[in-house]
This record gives sequence, structure tokens and C-alpha cells, in this order.
Amino acid sequence: MTEIRTDTRLSSQEEITARVKALEALLIEKGVMTTAAVDRLAEVYENEVGPQLGAKVVAKAWTDPAFKERLLADASAACRELGIGGLQGEEMVVVENTDTVHHVIVCTLCSCYPWPVLGLPPNWYKAPPFRARIVREPRTVLAEDFGFPVPDAVEIRVWDSSSELRYWVLPQRPAGSENLSEEELAALVTRDSMIGVGAPLPVGSAA
Repeated sequence: MTEIRTDTRLSSQEEITARVKALEALLIEKGVMTTAAVDRLAEVYENEVGPQLGAKVVAKAWTDPAFKERLLADASAACRELGIGGLQGEEMVVVENTDTVHHVIVCTLCSCYPWPVLGLPPNWYKAPPFRARIVREPRTVLAEDFGFPVPDAVEIRVWDSSSELRYWVLPQRPAGSENLSEEELAALVTRDSMIGVGAPLPVGSAA
């Protein structure tokens, strides 16, 4: 997972894991949830709701011009065509990266995020330093914090998501992927590329 370098006192991954386990144990002990329910919830976010669903949408858009047009016109409706939608995805807008424009998504107020297509937001997305800096100096943040330099000739547009409207990015299709199937293309799509802080994987690098 990519992490933003900050001076804020963010919990370590070990602390977060310990807190989650303690909360899970308490919920089970109090009868609020069962172990099976916890396992099912984890399965939903690992396999049914998450970046792999967004990747499926992106791959479809890369191979189907008519679907891409519908996605850019009404992202929520287009996603529903593939059975993807729900809480935190009622009103979504997809913005397309091109050779001349690169898009980045943020929520400056909190951490609004299109859960149905990207899963849970990463910790760095919720961190105040990222939310503030990506608006002021996006080119610097992308290069220094994510190792993703954007050429000066490419315009960077930052989109501020809210509880009413959640944005995400349609990244550019990788070079040399013309003969790949939708499934193979989906394997190249990363969560970061759909937020705009990274690129899809190059052809031949997906597991």
C-alpha cells in the first residue's frame, strides 16, 4: 500500500490491526455479530466490493466504446448495468485521463469515496496532509509521495468528492494491450490508477 509521508501522528499498521481485532472480539462477545458474520463481511469487501469491481468497469470501457460513452455520461447507471452499485455509490462521476489531462480524486472535507467500485478508502486518502496538499501542489505530491511524475505538458485536474457526489478516474489503457481480453485488462487496473495517484500496470506485469 502506498503511504503518504507526513508529520501527523497516524497509527501504525500494527496498532490499527490490534484495534480491529479487539473491536471484533468485543462485538462477538456481546452478541452483536457472529464469527461467521464477520467472515462474510470481510469476504464481501475482499471479493465482492472493492477495486476489482472498478477494474471490471474500466476494462469494459476500454473494450466497448458505447459502454464507455454511457459510463462518462452517467457512471452510476453504467455500473448498474454490470450489477455494481449500492451505498456510497448512488451518485458517481467518472473522469477520463487523456494524453493532455490527468485527473486526481480527493475529499477535502473527510473521506468520501466510491465504495462500490474502489472498496474501502486507503489510510493515506483520509489523512489531512494528503487532502490539503493534493489540492495545492498535486504535481509535487504525485511525484514525491507516490513516485508518479506527471509531465509538465499534461494538465492536472483535482476533483473534490462529497457525500452527494463521488468521483473516480478512468485511466488510460496501457500500451500494447490491444489483444488482451477484458479479464486480462482488468488485472492491469490498480486502485491507485482509479484515484489518479498511479497508473495501470504495464502489459506483462500482472500476476
